[in-house]
Amino acid sequence: MKRVHNFSAGPATLPTEVLETAKEEILDYKGLGASVMEISHRSPEYTQIDAEAKESLKRLLGLNDDFHIMFLQGGASGQFMQIPFNFLSEGQTADYISTGRWSVKAIKEAKLFGNVHVPFSSEDDNFTHVPGNKLDYTEDAAYVHFTSNNTVVGTQFPSEPETNGIPLVCDASSDILSRPVDVDKYGMIYAGAQKNLGPAGVTIVIIRKDFLAGANKKNIPTLLDYNTHTQKIFNTPPSYPVYMVNLVLKWIEGKGGLPFFQELNTKKANLIYSTIDEDDFYRGTAQVDSRSKMNITFRLPSEELEQTFLEDAKKHDLVALKGHRSVGGIRASIYNACELESVETLVSFMNDFRSKKG
Repeated sequence: MKRVHNFSAGPATLPTEVLETAKEEILDYKGLGASVMEISHRSPEYTQIDAEAKESLKRLLGLNDDFHIMFLQGGASGQFMQIPFNFLSEGQTADYISTGRWSVKAIKEAKLFGNVHVPFSSEDDNFTHVPGNKLDYTEDAAYVHFTSNNTVVGTQFPSEPETNGIPLVCDASSDILSRPVDVDKYGMIYAGAQKNLGPAGVTIVIIRKDFLAGANKKNIPTLLDYNTHTQKIFNTPPSYPVYMVNLVLKWIEGKGGLPFFQELNTKKANLIYSTIDEDDFYRGTAQVDSRSKMNITFRLPSEELEQTFLEDAKKHDLVALKGHRSVGGIRASIYNACELESVETLVSFMNDFRSKKG
């Protein structure tokens, strides 16, 4: 069996141990004689999977009973609409920090429901940095939305922005569970699973109960009302992706939890950034104090050389390094499941490529 060094931005590489477990259980889950994909979402076996995953998330993030956890569908893009549908009415204002492609998309959806104030945008600078902590928030903002890590441009908030008590709503799709967070600052955290948590198909939504209690009481379609999903599994969930998320969460806990991955991810990122910074052959695209530890973006002296880099890298089983189509360049996504060995192999290739082409 061949496994490449996979730097895909998403869907992303999964832990080998998790894939091995899934392989073993694909035909017969715990003696049922059927796959998880073939059993009822109302069955005791799936109910246990759902409960285990939620309990793991609570332990990893340090959540108490003040939070609801939901496994929904539609990806983060679906949440761009569902959040303002529930929490923003005409005449109300929400603050959206704009630091990249996904922030812009979230702002567009929010404007369909109420007022949007943008206290910070780095769009004029090609989204190369995130803000400091002193921002001009709306005094009575319904919430402050931010994208904690920006996959396209390779930037990341080093910590939660200060909001003077206004609830934070965070799109954490690309760095959830890569480091500890201060959960007390959040009204809501949401994340598509396909980068750090599992396969595509399920979206993790975590909402503080008192924040949800202040949601709009307007007519919201049943499926889009967060309250619908707080007491039970309302409709058929993406059961197999949730099963995979449960396995990934167990794997994260088994490795030592968020402190372990914070240290590992910092080590991996520093290896690549130090290689980039040796000279001007490789050029990082994000400002140094805003650099992501999940998605490392850089350019070479020419687009032709970048294409050669990608072709040669593939010959060394280094794949999915092409930058997002909107910006080009090179992007190495090094989420939790990206092994240190893969990063070391990439760095060795980068040094060798520079010695030959520089």
